[in-house]
Amino acid sequence: MALDSVTKEIQASAAAEVARIQQAQAAEIKAINDQTEAQIADMKQKQDKRVAEAKETLARQERTSAELESKKLVLSKKKEILAEAFESVLAQLEAMPADKKLAYYKAMVASAKNIIPEPKAVMSEKDNFSAADLGVTSVEKDARISAGLILQSADGKFEVDMQYRVLLQNIWDSNLKQLSDILFG
Repeated sequence: MALDSVTKEIQASAAAEVARIQQAQAAEIKAINDQTEAQIADMKQKQDKRVAEAKETLARQERTSAELESKKLVLSKKKEILAEAFESVLAQLEAMPADKKLAYYKAMVASAKNIIPEPKAVMSEKDNFSAADLGVTSVEKDARISAGLILQSADGKFEVDMQYRVLLQNIWDSNLKQLSDILFG
């Protein structure tokens, strides 16, 4: 009997130790699970924050890209309108009546005489003005000229290009900002 009671006592002690170890193990497993869940929650929070920041960055980039594309289209249309205005003015200059054109050509010759005292004129094949009409030494025709004059010195060393396209382009270039402000506000 004494042996039985010692065996029972050892078994009871072993069972109590197993229960204690199982409780400690369960508590350790719970602590590990809690710590893991906390780390997972923290990682998920950080990942969600990165995803939100990436979404915001992409949305901002899309807005910026759309705004740039919109500005590009507007600028392209403005450039097209300016080109149409330039061509319209040039066409009006080229199509003006002969008497008005002659008056302009004479004014061009008069202003060029400060640089070239006795110029010869090169003009469009469409114009039929004589050297006497213009006040120059001679007149040559050139198919490359649509309207206006090129005035040259007798020896060809000096030349003043007064073609309407060239004059208009010079005026256009020097006043483009003002023209743009007038046309587009």
